[in-house]
Amino acid sequence: MRLDELDRAIIRALVEDARATYAEIGAQVGLSAPAVKRRVDRLVATGAITGFSARVEPSALGWTTEAYVELYCRGKTSPTEIGLAVSRHPEVVSACTVTGEADALLHIRATDVRHVERVIERLAAEPFVVRTKSSIVLSRLINGSPQKG
Repeated sequence: MRLDELDRAIIRALVEDARATYAEIGAQVGLSAPAVKRRVDRLVATGAITGFSARVEPSALGWTTEAYVELYCRGKTSPTEIGLAVSRHPEVVSACTVTGEADALLHIRATDVRHVERVIERLAAEPFVVRTKSSIVLSRLINGSPQKG
């Protein structure tokens, strides 16, 4: 899919404020509201925009502790198998395969360190997990979206 500069400007506006009206976005990018709607519909249909969601401050939900956990897996565990297993744990907010010794890196949010520990225990009990290595986040230095700018 090819995005022109207007598509990119619309996406930037939506990333900044997904609740903006088509008229408000149109005023920013120089299009009419119906033209913005047509472009947004096309961006959704082509998969450039995959959805709309609310960003919630984790501390509002009591999830004030976060950690990164490296998973080391047995044999040739597939990324699909890892993804299916870790998606069953609601505390895992993102997961990816990585280069290096670990097979996957998980980002976990929890209520406290004990909660993180219980999550790691559940993850370690998955049949393909050989070991884990974790790091607790002390403070977040940058917290932004790569789509901005």
